[in-house]
Amino acid sequence: MVLLYAAVLLAGAAIMARAVQIYTREGKELRELARNQEIRTFTLESNRGNILADESDLLATSVPIFDIRMDVGSPNISDADFNGKVDSLALSLSTLFPDKSKKYFKNKLINARKKNKRYQLLRRKVTYDQLQVIRTFPILRRGKIKGGLITIQRTRRERPFGELAARTIGFVNEKENLYVGLEGSFNDVLKGTDGRQVRRRINHGDWVPVHDKNEAEPVNGKDIKTTIDINIQDVAEQALLKQLLYHEAKMGTAVVMEVQTGHIKAMANLHLDPKDGKYKEDYNFAVGKRIEPGSTFKLASIMALLELKKVRLADSLFFSHPYVNYGSRRLVDAHLYHHGRFTIREAFEHSSNMGISKITFEAFKNNPAHYVDQLYAMELNKPTGIKIKGEPAPYIKHPVKNKKAWWKTSLPWMSIGYEVMLTPLQLLTFYNAVANNGKMVKPMLVTEIQQDGKTIQQFSTTVVNEQIASPRTIRLAQSLLEGVVLRGTGKKLKNNWYKIAGKTGTAQISEGTGYHGNRRYNATFVGYFPADNPRYSIIVVVNEPTKNGYYGALVSGPVFKEIADKIYATSISLDTPYLSDTATKKIPMVNLPAWYDDINRVLQEFEFKTIPYPDKSNWVEPEKQGHRLAFTPVNFSNKTIPDVRGMSVKDAVFALENMGIQTHINGRGKVVAQSVKPGTEIKKNMRIELRLGTY
Repeated sequence: MVLLYAAVLLAGAAIMARAVQIYTREGKELRELARNQEIRTFTLESNRGNILADESDLLATSVPIFDIRMDVGSPNISDADFNGKVDSLALSLSTLFPDKSKKYFKNKLINARKKNKRYQLLRRKVTYDQLQVIRTFPILRRGKIKGGLITIQRTRRERPFGELAARTIGFVNEKENLYVGLEGSFNDVLKGTDGRQVRRRINHGDWVPVHDKNEAEPVNGKDIKTTIDINIQDVAEQALLKQLLYHEAKMGTAVVMEVQTGHIKAMANLHLDPKDGKYKEDYNFAVGKRIEPGSTFKLASIMALLELKKVRLADSLFFSHPYVNYGSRRLVDAHLYHHGRFTIREAFEHSSNMGISKITFEAFKNNPAHYVDQLYAMELNKPTGIKIKGEPAPYIKHPVKNKKAWWKTSLPWMSIGYEVMLTPLQLLTFYNAVANNGKMVKPMLVTEIQQDGKTIQQFSTTVVNEQIASPRTIRLAQSLLEGVVLRGTGKKLKNNWYKIAGKTGTAQISEGTGYHGNRRYNATFVGYFPADNPRYSIIVVVNEPTKNGYYGALVSGPVFKEIADKIYATSISLDTPYLSDTATKKIPMVNLPAWYDDINRVLQEFEFKTIPYPDKSNWVEPEKQGHRLAFTPVNFSNKTIPDVRGMSVKDAVFALENMGIQTHINGRGKVVAQSVKPGTEIKKNMRIELRLGTY
């Protein structure tokens, strides 16, 4: 007995010693562990901000979704109650979610009951409306405690207009570090700040909030208001899709921009998914893909020539063959434009590769850096800086800075849009500057940041370059782009209601080592309207059309025209009041050489508005430039026969006889033909017969 009592005493003493040790040495750690089992900090998810269209329509918003679970093993659900109603519960679930059968749900519930599961998943991503229906189901209708219904709320990003502008709106996937489109670029603005809430665990596994100094309320994200017009966006996507289907193309893009503000009203990007044969918005072709612009780049080349006073549009070119050689390479015209003699204006309007390459090569062959420097001066070597991730810089190589990449044929090939690369948006920004009388503005997609419906920050238009070229060069460039639609490769876009100015482009896609392969093309049309008072600029690029043609005017032109027609038809502001002004009057001898004093007197008499003419040349060409007329000087060579076709007989005789050429007149009207071909060398006592008629 003594031994027994001693053992008990020693054991008690040991227990007391251990208790003291635990309390003094391990107590703090164990108390913290107990607290963590009873108290936990939960994250309160903030609501992501909305993305709004220009008229505040929702382009993207966050909606609540729920994971639905059931405490199948709850002691508050009796076996009799469960067994009697599990069949009807399974039927209700299968009716609401028809992708799963009644048998599937019944087996899941019975097995969970057998295993006493307290947290059985029934369905993920349930909408609020579906949750309201679930709350009426057998057993679950009794709520969380008595019916075992557990709902876990999350948020899901929704686009009310579906795939409309989907790639421009974009998405965020933080797990994979993907930040795409506006969602990605403005993620810091949209995402808000999550809050924290401390909760204590009580009976039945519930967690109830408790006051704690570490808690914080969530701060919802801010809204952004974009420039997107959902109506124009819809028109652009439908028009683009129709052409992609007809030509069975790989992908395409269409961008609509306001000329003066740079606001992008639509940005459509469609790409063929080879898995299901459907076109989807899964890549932003307009912003992220550089292409060789082809003939659309000819505008930049001829503007460089005009700016440096290397050519005049009335100058003529002559080719004895329908091709021209540069070193060992041969360049031909895509349309086999009539070889012989034609003016530089005609070369541009009919997109002559031979003509544009020749005048560029002849002007800059001894100093190609001068040409590239002028391209740089027009901001063609810089990205737009649009607030969307993934824009590459343009590629325009320099003969000094990129010596290893510069070839003997680089100059003529660059002049017609090869060996240079720009994104569609970068090319559109350049054309938009021409439409905007030389002022280049930065493309923009977001105008405001809002919080609770109130504007807290506004973004205004950014001017990149006040004047990319002289006013004279801009006016001439505008007249050339109008001529493309009036007389040249884009004449199928001509209509009787408003004027379009633009340029076609058909660029063969390089196979890596050349352009011979499978003959893949990018078809482009880029321009603006109304040409007399530009409001919108548009670019359409269709990548790799495989059927029903591949030229820019045929493939991309109809998309441009359909978008422009819909905008014009639905916009009261485009019901042009300027049609009653100079633009509607017939201009005497338009684009034909005339004696300045005579034509200016006639124009003033008929109250035409003219731009002051500083040059001293006597022969000029009148051209429409917006609401007014401008004059381009024309200088006839004293060594060759000029082209006097289309001139009045008075002016033609005056010009020829001042060169010592005798004239003989046959008929009445204007000069329609001349017996000696233009460009022929003038010889002593030369005689020329002029045939008159209706030109």
